[in-house]
Amino acid sequence: MTDAAVAAALADAHRREWARVLAATARAARDLDLAEECVQEAYASALRSWAATGIPDNPGAWLTTAAKRRAIDAIRRDGALRARLPLLVEPEVEPEPAPAGDNAAADWERTEDAMDPATPAPDDRLRLIFTCCHPALAAEAQVALTLRLVCGVATADIARSFLVAEATMAARITRAKKKIAVARIPYRVPRAAELPERLRAVLNVVHLLFTAGHTAPSGPSLVRADLVERALQLTTLLRELMPDETEVRGLHALLLVTDARRATRADASGRLIRLEDQDRLRWDGAALAEAEALITGCLRAGRPGRYVLQAAIASLYAAAPCYEQTDWPQLVALYDELLRVWPSPVVALNRAVPLAMAAGPLAGLAEVERLERDGRLAGYQYLPAVKADLLARLGRAAEAADAYAHALALTANEAERAFLAGRLAAVAGGRR
Repeated sequence: MTDAAVAAALADAHRREWARVLAATARAARDLDLAEECVQEAYASALRSWAATGIPDNPGAWLTTAAKRRAIDAIRRDGALRARLPLLVEPEVEPEPAPAGDNAAADWERTEDAMDPATPAPDDRLRLIFTCCHPALAAEAQVALTLRLVCGVATADIARSFLVAEATMAARITRAKKKIAVARIPYRVPRAAELPERLRAVLNVVHLLFTAGHTAPSGPSLVRADLVERALQLTTLLRELMPDETEVRGLHALLLVTDARRATRADASGRLIRLEDQDRLRWDGAALAEAEALITGCLRAGRPGRYVLQAAIASLYAAAPCYEQTDWPQLVALYDELLRVWPSPVVALNRAVPLAMAAGPLAGLAEVERLERDGRLAGYQYLPAVKADLLARLGRAAEAADAYAHALALTANEAERAFLAGRLAAVAGGRR
């Protein structure tokens, strides 16, 4: 077996199987640090073993068995050490029985799940996702843990996404894992009564991950494709594990319809292309069709939530033959419903765009100025950017230039900065 073939197979197994292998190992180890260490060792040993014996028919099963065996061996060694040195390690406690095999390790959550007979037997990957997104952890820690443990993203890459040093991110991840252990956060899917709040946290993490990839917060490129792909993988996984959850399907539809435009959002030089100027014939028709089917099914189910409505809005933008023929009144109505279920100032700002198209730029500008007075979007670069565009449409070039300059000062992504600089130069020169 060639080294290249083994490396390719292992890379594919990392992409497809990492979450499954780590989740199964965590179930045996009852410790996230130990589980992660054992999985990493299993992948390293696979590189050597597969080169000698060939790639197994089921790489994921091979890796899971290897990682779990290492975890169980480590637990046994730890148990033996504690038995020999009880007074030096900790006060004497009733010892746990040593695991006898892969299926002998107790589940962290067994007692709690048994308390709720309505809870179905969950996939270990789902347990892992909900553990990473526990509300006791800060939102930033939830995202970092999900990237590290569920997606297998290297700590250095996560640090770059958060614009911090690798050592800083490593420390944050370590603290989050310690909090899980010290606070005895259970490794389980929430009971039915807890699920709405906990599922919201999971979906929020995935959406934040996608958003950070769709428009990178900083750097030379408009898109971080790796983060977009990770988010799409997670929504695919969540749909597989929770097929009846409408908001899970809604989030997947939102990501599909939004990412369908990826190839047309920047030109060959990396310059940003506005939605109205994008080549709609180059959009991903298969992704749009899949998203449309998901949205239709979700809307028929009744009482759409935040992600279903966001997906419906994005799909309505995409369905128009051209930007000018977008159904602006319908978009405003959808935004009104979205504001009802998710009263966010960002939603209100986004609503100002179709409002200005449906009722004129003065109506949109009035809404933007109301949000300025509100203050919750202070420092949000898209507010002065939207304001500048509306002012330019009204022929108020000097005010538009000031607003574009404000937006430019708040923006770190180089593609967006170049676009704003161009718009600033245009209005400063007396052009729209």
